[in-house]
Amino acid sequence: MSGTEAIVTVFRGPHQPDTEIAAKLQALETLLSEAAKEFADLRLASSLAAEDNVLFDVVQRLGLNIKTFTLETGRLNAETLAVLPALQARYGKAPEAVKPVAAAVEQYVNAHGADAFYESIDLRKACCDVRKVEPLNRALRGAQAWITGQRRAQAATRKELPVRENDDARGITKFNPLSDWSEADIWTYIRRFDVPVNALHFQGYPSIGCEPCTRAVTLGEDIRAGRWWWEDPANKECGLHAGNINRASSLQSPLKSA
Repeated sequence: MSGTEAIVTVFRGPHQPDTEIAAKLQALETLLSEAAKEFADLRLASSLAAEDNVLFDVVQRLGLNIKTFTLETGRLNAETLAVLPALQARYGKAPEAVKPVAAAVEQYVNAHGADAFYESIDLRKACCDVRKVEPLNRALRGAQAWITGQRRAQAATRKELPVRENDDARGITKFNPLSDWSEADIWTYIRRFDVPVNALHFQGYPSIGCEPCTRAVTLGEDIRAGRWWWEDPANKECGLHAGNINRASSLQSPLKSA
């Protein structure tokens, strides 16, 4: 295997070979169309990464009544923020930016420091609560169901990710319609439908969050190694998807029945 091929194998992203996605695409379009009929208030949470831009493209192509928003945490990369005008130019609309409460951010920074999340998991989770979880809860207020771009292949916490589940934390239905899509499937779709993407994907970032908590993946690392790289990969979630941690924990429990 050449050096270039090895890097492609690890980073997986933009240079993945094409895959046959016809059946998955049909299933995706059917799921989103039926979900939009079932729920009058259905919302798509977009991280502005490749998976979520695929979902946004499907919603726009099919003209589905699905409101889309993104969490503008105040610590995103410039490349991530640049996706918003790119989507606006391509589709005539872009996800609504939902920001954290300024006073809550100020209180955290004054009490702990702007980058205190490096000091402990508790302080990292507290930062995520302020910048991501509270804004998500606010963005989903009144919604009947919501959609994410999560995939099973992304993390140890997502290996059992269902296509449809109950979001116990919010008491609404949650869809993960790309749960069985591979990285190659995602990029096949992006090329086929000319979907705008985050430039960081071409710089070794297969998974993208806030700038200080995300780095490029190096040779031999998995797809989410660049997210909170100082923490245990078995528990790396920001709180937006607490059900993933609960599911992973139950599967690892010695009390779980065979």
